[in-house]
Amino acid sequence: MRAAWYEKTGPAAEVLRLGDLPVTEPGDDEVLVRVRASGINPSDTKRRAGWRTTAMPFPRVVPHSDGAGVIEAVGAGVADSRIGERVWLYNAARGRAFGAAAEYCTLPSAQAVPLPDSVGFDEGACLGVPASTAHNAVFSDGPVDGQAILISGGAGAVGHYAIQFAAWGGATVITTVSSAEKADHARAAGAAHVIDYKTEDVAARIMDLTENDGVDRIVEVDFGANLAIDVEIIKQNGVIASYSSTAAPEPVLPYYPLAYKGVTVHFVQAYILKPAARRAAVDDITELLSRGTLTNTVAARFPLSDIAAAHEALESGRLIGNVIVEVD
Repeated sequence: MRAAWYEKTGPAAEVLRLGDLPVTEPGDDEVLVRVRASGINPSDTKRRAGWRTTAMPFPRVVPHSDGAGVIEAVGAGVADSRIGERVWLYNAARGRAFGAAAEYCTLPSAQAVPLPDSVGFDEGACLGVPASTAHNAVFSDGPVDGQAILISGGAGAVGHYAIQFAAWGGATVITTVSSAEKADHARAAGAAHVIDYKTEDVAARIMDLTENDGVDRIVEVDFGANLAIDVEIIKQNGVIASYSSTAAPEPVLPYYPLAYKGVTVHFVQAYILKPAARRAAVDDITELLSRGTLTNTVAARFPLSDIAAAHEALESGRLIGNVIVEVD
């Protein structure tokens, strides 16, 4: 099978390779998926680049945890009826050397989720990390009906899903963006209020929008960078659910300003969701996909042969939406 891989960390153009690898037959409780599209996440590019560690988990890594395709074979313990099923994948590369950047991917059956016929493979390849992260960040601390929620970076892949989940859950969504184009993207997802953090005082605008009450929850894209604002605008007994802190990987925590408000700080890691949280995310994603009300935004598509360019496109930060590698 054709596959992309790297054997050392570094820049995409220097370390990513394309060639032929043997297909791994499915073992017990596993399925073999003919991959049609594979989604790239920041976690994929950071691992390939050696961000915060240059250690290789395996001598050779086929990247990408997310993908979509068709089940072509099943292992013992999996019903033959799954053969031919359209699916989206999550955690394909979690603890495994062979992810979804290949023509075939073998993984546990539970990690291949039925994909409605109305949803394309490209869109299905966007779901695993960003949609699961967004769902957990929004709902892990209970229902959001009637709450005011700030979603930082509402034009990003996770933020875009988080806006949709929070609005579906009955929350009033406030989000931050950095351009007029991104503002339109966030409003289309269901944001009630959009703040350009480059031109507006974010904290002052949020307190004005909430009549000085602040917000019940924050879905945070860059914990360290935005912590001072978050402390100011979060309500008593509020929740900050953070899924990244790229600008400040080791932030200094202002303990007492958070403690005096009784704030819960929840760190979100979609790769290791508890079983109940994973089931809730999969169930809600499936329901909204079936209804046709969950929008998946594909910003750019690249053939597998151009995987290095695909990684570079995501790393550029210039695109609005997901970057997809089309394998078929």
